[in-house]
Amino acid sequence: MTTLRAFTCDDLFRFNNINLDPLTETYGIPFYLQYLAHWPEYFIVAEAPGGELMGYSAAVLMLFMFTVMGKAEGSVAREEWHGHVTALSVAPEFRRLGLAAKLMDLLEEISEKKGGFFVDLFVRVSNQVAVNMYKQLGYSVYRTVLEYYSASSGEPDEDAYDMRKALSRDTEKKSVIPLPHPVRPEDIE
Repeated sequence: MTTLRAFTCDDLFRFNNINLDPLTETYGIPFYLQYLAHWPEYFIVAEAPGGELMGYSAAVLMLFMFTVMGKAEGSVAREEWHGHVTALSVAPEFRRLGLAAKLMDLLEEISEKKGGFFVDLFVRVSNQVAVNMYKQLGYSVYRTVLEYYSASSGEPDEDAYDMRKALSRDTEKKSVIPLPHPVRPEDIE
């Protein structure tokens, strides 16, 4: 039976099987520790019965929020307080089992409890598997962010979709009305 539990510092030494996927954004240990210290409720790991890590999510609730890995940020006054999915990754051998959907559900529940207006995430435009999964989970493309992801080995930088899902606090669904034009990373609050 799969166990969903809080991410711990020890997991930093156990999640390479998940992080080595080429579509997974990886960060330095201080970055993960910052999320773990500031938004532990948004850092969740899925563990298989044998103890191997199956996936994680991280998010933040943004006052403007999962591990999944995320946070909360944004402004309540401007109805931008939201959950932000920083990372969602499932090890290849555990994909197509519904783990990503379960981790996203947990993130959305946490964001609801914290009074968020929406949950957002960034995904590579080329990652159509992920884009389609998020659409099936109720997310829509809010805007395109030009050259959001840095390329390696001389290739051009890659655009991202900023995808959003309105939460119950956003009764008029204002947070998911798509922008008519793309933006640059420096234009993101």
